[in-house]
Amino acid sequence: MTTQDDEKRRAAYAAAEVVEDGMTVGLGTGSTVAHLLDALAARSLDVRCVSTSVATEETAQRLGIRTERFDRVERFDVAIDGADQVDGDFWLVKGGGAAHTREKIVAASADRFVVIVDGSKMVESITPPIPVELLEYGFASTVRRLVDTLGGPVEPRDVPRSPDGGVIVDYLGPVGDPAQVAAALSSTAGVIEHGLFAPDLVTSVVVARGEQVEWLHRA
Repeated sequence: MTTQDDEKRRAAYAAAEVVEDGMTVGLGTGSTVAHLLDALAARSLDVRCVSTSVATEETAQRLGIRTERFDRVERFDVAIDGADQVDGDFWLVKGGGAAHTREKIVAASADRFVVIVDGSKMVESITPPIPVELLEYGFASTVRRLVDTLGGPVEPRDVPRSPDGGVIVDYLGPVGDPAQVAAALSSTAGVIEHGLFAPDLVTSVVVARGEQVEWLHRA
């Protein structure tokens, strides 16, 4: 019987095939990316990688994958990462691991951004929670303004700070039009970044359902 972890592994191994010797690669965060690291290590490629989290970097180094600081890389040939939700228009929700700010910077800096997911992550429409990273300075005021603007609850998440020290909260209200919610979050002072990734960041989604792997390409 195929498990969710089997699907994650199949999607990750399929996406790893786009990586070639000499490439610069942005590495995401999470359980699906852990399979990607195994796939890259098995191919013994000569690549330069930047990780979006300490956990990813430590695992990559343990597997013999060369990692560098982001300040040594201007752009990536490809970035590969998982997602918590993917809708039919290629909107993503990311940030379950609280690294969505770094993940969005890496995705925006890549010539290609490939998203790897199991079938459960494909959704008809985006739903809460939407992760949001806030500055600690003025935290209570920022939360109040988010609630007033978005019309739904915003709750702190009981997790450590982001890799760069931000406080993680979740917007739990209605999403409706993801573009409108993303714009409202981005325009609120005190918000560092949110977990809604716009379709124009995404090149392809690799989704595994059972034993089948499908590549979805944004038009």
